[in-house]
Amino acid sequence: MSEIKTHARAVADVIEGCIVASVEIARTPDRVFQALSTREIVDWWVNPGVFDTREWSGDVRVGGRWSASGIARGAPYTLEGEFLEVDPPRRLVQTFRALWSEDVKREGTSRVTWEIEPVGDSCRLTVTHDQLREGANAEDGENHRRRNEKQRVARLSLHEHGQAEVADEQAK
Repeated sequence: MSEIKTHARAVADVIEGCIVASVEIARTPDRVFQALSTREIVDWWVNPGVFDTREWSGDVRVGGRWSASGIARGAPYTLEGEFLEVDPPRRLVQTFRALWSEDVKREGTSRVTWEIEPVGDSCRLTVTHDQLREGANAEDGENHRRRNEKQRVARLSLHEHGQAEVADEQAK
């Protein structure tokens, strides 16, 4: 996507059921919003061998649906949700429901909020994944989930320059 200006950072509050990750990106808010709200998301929302998104579709409007699918740890997965807020280029809020196993389906629906704010000639992207059930998704573990959020934010910032390998190192 663009050149990273600061390392991706993420924190998890397992009591509140919330993960927050942020990074500064050397791109305009419009460009970052476009990457988040089109099939382009497939190009960076990948963690090879762990969470490899291959398809994405979405009707980016309030009430519109989205879905994604791919391979996670060698098995197919599907994600789905609905757009709750669409405020280009500042904010995109969507529900998030994982469907790859019966245990994961029982976790229910959570929410992902993408906030983009101008910072000089760049922008800060903050991703908040909240409304997670306490102890959510024991199948993954909170550290794995937090690491994936950091890696996705870092990948978004580095994709356009072909620096995905660097994103993995910076997101650890």
